[in-house]
Amino acid sequence: MKKTTEKKKNKSPELDTLKLTITGLDNEGIGTAQDGNRIVLVQGAFPSETVVAEIEHRGRTHIYSHLLKILRRSPLRTALPGCTRESSCLGCPLVSMQYQGQLQFKQQRVELALAAQIPADSFSTLPVLPAVDTLGYRTSAKLVFSRKREKLLLGLYRRGSHDVVDIAECPVHHPLINRIATIVRDDVARQQVSIYNPRHQRGLLRYLLIRVSPDNNRALVTFVCHDRDYQELPKLAKKLVKKVPEVIGVHQNINSSGGNVILGNESIKLLGHPDLIEQVGDIRLHIAPESFFQVNTRQATRMYALIADWTALTGKEMVVDLFCGIGGIALSLAKGARNVTGIEVVPEAVRNAKANAALNQLNNCRFIAGDALAELERLTTIPDLVTVNPPRKGCGAELIHYLLELRPAQIIYVSCDPDTLAVDLKQLLDGGYRIKRLQPVDMFPQTAHIETLVQLISV
Repeated sequence: MKKTTEKKKNKSPELDTLKLTITGLDNEGIGTAQDGNRIVLVQGAFPSETVVAEIEHRGRTHIYSHLLKILRRSPLRTALPGCTRESSCLGCPLVSMQYQGQLQFKQQRVELALAAQIPADSFSTLPVLPAVDTLGYRTSAKLVFSRKREKLLLGLYRRGSHDVVDIAECPVHHPLINRIATIVRDDVARQQVSIYNPRHQRGLLRYLLIRVSPDNNRALVTFVCHDRDYQELPKLAKKLVKKVPEVIGVHQNINSSGGNVILGNESIKLLGHPDLIEQVGDIRLHIAPESFFQVNTRQATRMYALIADWTALTGKEMVVDLFCGIGGIALSLAKGARNVTGIEVVPEAVRNAKANAALNQLNNCRFIAGDALAELERLTTIPDLVTVNPPRKGCGAELIHYLLELRPAQIIYVSCDPDTLAVDLKQLLDGGYRIKRLQPVDMFPQTAHIETLVQLISV
């Protein structure tokens, strides 16, 4: 591999660079090339491109670098840069790739992960369900407050670091998020509110959480603080609501821990409403500031409708929804089921789910706070349908083993990681299930992430 040295115009020290031909993308959407027996990672570079990359770190098996110059462009690359902060943020590695190319990459990502664990003739992958909106789709954001040389920053951590990239206009954030973030940053700077310093563990503002209802064009804002504050935050809240009347509620969350966890255990409503009410298909959902919900609301609506269509409930079925969160899937199935039991380990999410059942006047739902496996073992009846929407690590062998003992007629698996999905599917197939449908869903355009729905039938 030919090495090159390039000098900046200001005669800075020589750069350690490589001239590379990109041969593929890794699972994170980062360009890969070979340098001897090591893999070189170049974010923002696409297959078939010839590039010059600056080396950041040489490891035993990998070389980490960043893109300096494109010598030969890929036909997959868009005509214009997808984001002005692409090279500094690194959060959306595919933002300069044509959308059809992104879908092809994600299709291959799912198929290769599954083929590594299960026979190719045991599944057939439907084409990725494309997103309705490829930009401006994110309805929630967690932004970091920071100071650098006395300059106030409000943005995202640069991928793989704790450096904050100031982002006023993120192309994947809903426009209302960008508008709120810009106003908050300017008001915080003008009001000279102290910013938390993680090294010294002093200062007030740590994070800004914004959640938007795209259909209603309303927003909730949460200031995450190191200490409780009764002076600065009420002022900020009043100014924000006056400038952005679409903000219907402002909250303060207190997180005094020294770690990287964003939210603390205590939240205070400063003014306005306690939560958003979002329409998701046929159901309405209370979404509290701290609640987990899909960041792409429109794709979540399509996904819930797909699950309801696949399961074809007749009104006689008993359904169990594991990792149910605030009840999105459970409530979407409730109208067609005899009864639905949702199980979720986060108590606050369970409280939201119960409120959502009442909001939709669905009396055939109950929600339990507890571990998925432990609560499933306590059930006295065998469900006809079990839906699972586990975290990235998957369901795990113990839970899958117990599902095989229960043997519900149908299992719907909603996965956010193709690799752990493949491991769990192998165990289910070996245990006597077959895949009826397998549908990748693009919830996160411009990134490498892909959601996958799988319908399994007992045989």
